[in-house]
Amino acid sequence: MKKKLVILIASILVIATATTYAINRINVQEKSKELSASITENLGNEMSNEDKAKELVAQMNDKEKIGQLVMYTPTDQADSFSRKMIKEYDVGSALLNRRMDTAAENARLNNQLQQLASESRLGIPIFISGDLEYGAAQRVPGEATILPRQMAIGATQNIEYAEQTARVTAVEAKAMGYQWSFSPVVDVNSNLQNPVIGVRSFGENTKLVSDMAIAEVKGYQSEGIISSAKHFPGHGDTGFDTHSALSKVSYSEEVLRTVHLPPFQAVIDEGIESIMTSHIIIDAIDPELPATLSKKVLTGLLRDDMGFKGIIVTDAMVMQAISNNWGAGEAAVMAVNAGADIVMANGSESDQYDTLDSLYEALQTGKLERSRIDESVERILTYKLKLNMFDHRFVDIDNATQVVGSKEHWEQSERIAMDSITLVKNENILPFDPEVSKTTLVVSMAYAEEIAEIVRKVSKGEVISFQVAEASGEALNASASAIERAVELAKNADRILVFTKSDQAIPQGQIDMVNGLIATGKPVVAVSLGSPGDLLGYPDVKAYISAYALDNWYWITPIPVSWEAAVKVIFGSNPKGKLPVTINTNYPRNFGLSYP
Repeated sequence: MKKKLVILIASILVIATATTYAINRINVQEKSKELSASITENLGNEMSNEDKAKELVAQMNDKEKIGQLVMYTPTDQADSFSRKMIKEYDVGSALLNRRMDTAAENARLNNQLQQLASESRLGIPIFISGDLEYGAAQRVPGEATILPRQMAIGATQNIEYAEQTARVTAVEAKAMGYQWSFSPVVDVNSNLQNPVIGVRSFGENTKLVSDMAIAEVKGYQSEGIISSAKHFPGHGDTGFDTHSALSKVSYSEEVLRTVHLPPFQAVIDEGIESIMTSHIIIDAIDPELPATLSKKVLTGLLRDDMGFKGIIVTDAMVMQAISNNWGAGEAAVMAVNAGADIVMANGSESDQYDTLDSLYEALQTGKLERSRIDESVERILTYKLKLNMFDHRFVDIDNATQVVGSKEHWEQSERIAMDSITLVKNENILPFDPEVSKTTLVVSMAYAEEIAEIVRKVSKGEVISFQVAEASGEALNASASAIERAVELAKNADRILVFTKSDQAIPQGQIDMVNGLIATGKPVVAVSLGSPGDLLGYPDVKAYISAYALDNWYWITPIPVSWEAAVKVIFGSNPKGKLPVTINTNYPRNFGLSYP
């Protein structure tokens, strides 16, 4: 009897909790509309969004204005930090960079953050944003559709695919409560050794990047999501990663204006809502300050010369290009004075508080002009009004679960990946016959067993896997013992598939691994999961494929559709991809083989 009573009480509590949540959610929505009405009741429907924004700014105090200029980084819960940032500091934007287990969990968090915003004095909704370069899977990798990297899309040379990926991303992100995606990457990857952009770019051709970028912007706009072109004024020809160091580019202003700026101008002309700054020094424009902190770059070049009217948001201020040289608060004031509208303050909690406090103090002491602040706040509120966020800030959690990772979206991703795989070299090795039973050895820097499982599905015979390194954010390499083990396993294999991954020059250990396998005399197919330039490290391989599947910063989330597509090409599917970048004179941009 006691056990039954406990179960009954537990059941009642569960029902009560669910009911309370539903009631609270309804009340919050009603309160949001009441707050929206109280804010906008004196604003006539005939007023433009810009005029409404000006009226709203007139109702705001200094603390509320400063809050709109800051994008904070919450944890994966609406905890005390979020309550303080939203309800006390009145922050206007949130960057979600924690991975969530489910779409429902992500949607619930976003609703909770909007609820906190609705409880502030004016109830102004917050922008919820994320880096969604290859889809909402960057935030919910277990459920959302994982899309091919941008260079894979560039390899298809199909502009429609760019728009499709943006639509899929926007639909899934919007269902979970996002209004803003920090994509597309419009950097022209003119430096094959670029350590931070690489396969995140559409390629090295300015027109291709421009056309693909325009298509993505259209895709986002069609679904009511703000997109953000990055990293202004172009991060495609750098030899250093600004996550770890301040980088300077010394090319001429002519190169800047003819190679790197046109994609930004193209999306500006298309009406893109936001542009993200880079932390690199452009010698031809301002040899002293990185773009994020340079008035010459943000106001002189982007606003005045290029005519951009939308939101300028900084890249993460915690990146060492900034944080190693300026304090969080100091850099924030410099960025706003330079022309930035929103500062991405994603460092420690103390750094984020310092950002807000320093901006507020600068406004009080005259280091920031009030007109400069009001201009940015008006711009930010205008877009919140355009998106109708005051009345529609919450999302249906059940709908998010149904929309995110739909079968249709996955089929689109698989189709794009299939068309992207580029057969760069083939000396009478490929394709392998899937009906002939042979032993295949799969050697990979990471995800070896996952790739081997795909091989098992499409071919006959035994498949052996050997993973050289653990999946991590660090550069992958192969030790002497790992190479020895791989060569030993190769003795019992009929054919070898080796998957390499690099962002700059391929590490020597990976080169030695591939060359050691080639020396066995067995047929070897090398597949680059990262930079197409891996081939330069092992030019004697007889078959080489570029899959564009992993980059340096987001590679821990795998792109299984690209692996599967590469394996299918190895076993007979006709490759269609063309190189979006030049490897060398033998393998220029637009090069790509197909089967007879």
